[in-house]
Amino acid sequence: GLTNVRDGTHSKQNYTRANLIEHLERSAYHGVAATMSLGLEFDEALAFALRDEVITNAARFLTSGRGIAATPMAGPQQDYRLGIPRGAQTEDEGRRAVEELHGHGVDIIKIWVDDRRGSVPKLEPEVYRAIIDEAHVRGMRVTAHLGGTSGLADAKDLLRAGVDGFAHTVRDRDIDDEYMTLVREYPDVWTVPNLPGSPVTLDDLQWLSETLPPFEVENLRAQAERLAADGPSESFALQCRNLARNREAEMIIGLGTDSGVSVGWTTHTELRDMAGCGLSPMEAIVAATRVNAEILGLDDLGTVAAGKRAEFVVLDADPLADIRNTRRIAAVYLGGEEVDRDALRARFMDGVR
Repeated sequence: GLTNVRDGTHSKQNYTRANLIEHLERSAYHGVAATMSLGLEFDEALAFALRDEVITNAARFLTSGRGIAATPMAGPQQDYRLGIPRGAQTEDEGRRAVEELHGHGVDIIKIWVDDRRGSVPKLEPEVYRAIIDEAHVRGMRVTAHLGGTSGLADAKDLLRAGVDGFAHTVRDRDIDDEYMTLVREYPDVWTVPNLPGSPVTLDDLQWLSETLPPFEVENLRAQAERLAADGPSESFALQCRNLARNREAEMIIGLGTDSGVSVGWTTHTELRDMAGCGLSPMEAIVAATRVNAEILGLDDLGTVAAGKRAEFVVLDADPLADIRNTRRIAAVYLGGEEVDRDALRARFMDGVR
């Protein structure tokens, strides 16, 4: 089965048990066996409780808990997410935050190293070095969100500091040779690109209409028409180039999207976009399966092999011939049982006009 390293539910009022479970069901419908929420939990207790459950016809839910930024107001950029992160302005505060997350059974810690173009304080190098050190002492790993102004410089220092991964690729400027050299010096570091911009093309709309209401499909149609008229944004083009450079440096590449905003189906559009940025269809599929399972520490997922859980997608077309065929799903199996996609689709569309 596919996996997604980066999820994020859209708003506080929607952060309910019922809505989270529907997100996991929509993920399962689209062939996603597990999804990881990175640092944006409005209700941490609910997230940890859901992490420990097995829900029929639903993807596994993993969480890094509330992440760490310089202050609780200095993490995610959206106003409705202000106040979520743990704040750490000193080394001691950083280590205490790691200790607290360790007590909750968190495996991967999310940190924000981003000043939001000078509008908020950025996690200081001595603080994120303490966080990384404390995490490693406790057998945990750290993934970093990079900013839009000094991301390349911060990425280089984070690599030297021992960071384990990046929540997206460098996005403030083109990767340079020094960065490439550092990536080769630290071969165990991963990135999940989370490519920006509208992922929808006009070819996607019929497929998406299976599970989305007409008004949402029409909103996506407008986005697709703008993309067709204007072409990819410069931000997309930059991050696409940097993904290709990461591949050239043989960096570990997984797959992650902000799938809590557009649930489940963005895994497939991200696969298409990654293949359009220089990865082969096989490399993109491996990123979303074996590599993601390794990043998430899911030893029982990622490949079809003896001793693994029977979690896989059956397609009626060859994705190696056309990566868009990953969405041509005939069946999804989780825990050895076929997901009842017909029942899920009927429920998703119940009452839709």
